[in-house]
Amino acid sequence: MRLVMKKQIARRSFLRGVGTALALPMLDAMSPALAAGRGAEKPVRMAFVYVPNGIIMKDWTPEAEGRGFGFSRTLKPLEAYRDHLNVLTGLDHRNGDALGDGAGDHARAGATWLTGVHPRKTEGVNIEAGVSLDQIAARELGSRTMVPSLELGLDENRMVGGCDSGYSCAYSNTLCWSTPRTPLPLETNPRAVFDRLFGDGETTDPAAKVALSRQNRSILDFVREDAARMGKVLGTGDRRKLEEYLESVRELERRIEKTEERAKSGAPIPSIEQPAGVPPTFEEHAALMFDLMAIAFQADITRVITLMMGREGGNRTYRSIGVPDAHHGLSHHFNDPAKIERLQKIDQHHVEVFSRFVKRLSETADGDGTLLDHSLVLYGSSLSDSNRHEHFNLPTVLAGRGGGRIAGGRHLRYGKGTPMTNLFLNLLDVVGVPQEKFGDSTGKIEHLTAL
Repeated sequence: MRLVMKKQIARRSFLRGVGTALALPMLDAMSPALAAGRGAEKPVRMAFVYVPNGIIMKDWTPEAEGRGFGFSRTLKPLEAYRDHLNVLTGLDHRNGDALGDGAGDHARAGATWLTGVHPRKTEGVNIEAGVSLDQIAARELGSRTMVPSLELGLDENRMVGGCDSGYSCAYSNTLCWSTPRTPLPLETNPRAVFDRLFGDGETTDPAAKVALSRQNRSILDFVREDAARMGKVLGTGDRRKLEEYLESVRELERRIEKTEERAKSGAPIPSIEQPAGVPPTFEEHAALMFDLMAIAFQADITRVITLMMGREGGNRTYRSIGVPDAHHGLSHHFNDPAKIERLQKIDQHHVEVFSRFVKRLSETADGDGTLLDHSLVLYGSSLSDSNRHEHFNLPTVLAGRGGGRIAGGRHLRYGKGTPMTNLFLNLLDVVGVPQEKFGDSTGKIEHLTAL
């Protein structure tokens, strides 16, 4: 039963301790009493999840269109969430083509995915692309949250020097641009992300921060008294939500601490590229980052997150699924059936890892629905057939119902030459940040918001 209070709890409320400000999840008591029948405010979150080096499209693309389509081999892990997602086929990023600039398709893929702008070919400081979709959204949505946006990655990244045929590493190592000449570095360390989300909310005194860290106590120890006091005025449902949320925060903290302890112990870590404190396996690393993303959405700390699961041209191996080949090298398969089969296993593994994030969103209550009901999650790549470096007919899945404005359960196929940026205009409309033009857009796509 909803707790109807004469005095509501402010949406931006926190549990406070020494040097700690822990944001709260959406609670029923945050809805005005007089608006109880209309339900709570439903902020719409946006997440952008990128996979590199293209996709084996024959195993990605469903055969049938519209509703009732059969999930392809690669997309099978997402089938349980059919009603909350759309598979979009036929969208292009033609500004990822050479356009007279020669080689460098991987750099152009990373630079165009969220910008729709052809990047300037340079390895110097005069890099230029376009403002990315996430940052356009964050300019407006970020004013309503503690953190305007999060830019995350699972690969060690660098923003200077050359990485692809005369293109700066900045183009391959990030998806996010706050201005056409300002690429945003990606945070790869879960501890740094955790501290940004749940660390000191007000104090800037360095001595206070050091004293807090030396106490070696859970962040929840500092807010326990405040949490107990708040629990006394909450209804049964809100108390359960609060307890589940606090336990989720604590579990994340435990997992991060275990990773740090392993790094300090000198135990061998497979990837020499990752800094200390980063989980040793791709799967552990991705799971932590996705859980941090979900809990940041749950507490409305931010409404815009981008995650690059791998950088373009990256050569991660996937021995856990029996694929010891370097990813980028394998993506140039030259139509070798054995290589195509191994590359498909990587594609499906990425979808499996991503599906756990979708599951977490679908199981997390948010107002009168779930986080998945109130989110837009774009998953895909800016290359389709990487063997031929194709920037058209890009693999794209949109999960989430956008606060009820997106119809789900469909495979939508768009006509030849439809820019991916047309989709971006639709997404910005859904979150209340309308734009007349984005990159090379020619107008909004049809059918996406048809309920």
